[in-house]
Amino acid sequence: MNKAFVKETNDDDAVSPVPEMPVGVRNYITPDGYRELQTELQHLLDVVRPAALQEDAEDTGMESKQEASLRDIDIRIHYLQSRLETAEIVDASVHEDGEQIFFGATVEYENAAGERHQVTIVGLDELDPVQGRISWLSPLAQSLLGAHEGDAVSLETPAGHEELQVLTVRYPHRS
Repeated sequence: MNKAFVKETNDDDAVSPVPEMPVGVRNYITPDGYRELQTELQHLLDVVRPAALQEDAEDTGMESKQEASLRDIDIRIHYLQSRLETAEIVDASVHEDGEQIFFGATVEYENAAGERHQVTIVGLDELDPVQGRISWLSPLAQSLLGAHEGDAVSLETPAGHEELQVLTVRYPHRS
């Protein structure tokens, strides 16, 4: 991971680590994900950065912390700008009536132990494993992509080979 995106202190306001886009890989993103990045960028440009500049102008006694904070903000702004410039928006709602798994699908599957899981296949800037949002580049997503409802797919894990049964495939509704 690039250390430019990680604040060296352990403060609660540390910049979150961000996934690096592998060389030669397309920057797919859902329409909602694209809007979220745009909203974050606008908030940084219109609210956060001006507030940090104002603080810097008012309190010169804490220069190093404020400079670091402003640097982190500028790094995030640059990151968001570059990701938005290279983003390829994929509207998964075109598959709304389909049973095949493509980018943007929400998939429910069952493993060999009978445990059911639900994941949504999204872009790198949208992933949130706790919420079941996985990158389309992840091994699980790669195993699921192209499969249909009712299919069994193979997943290679560190513990070995695992069979998964695709139960349902859903897509967002067209707006």
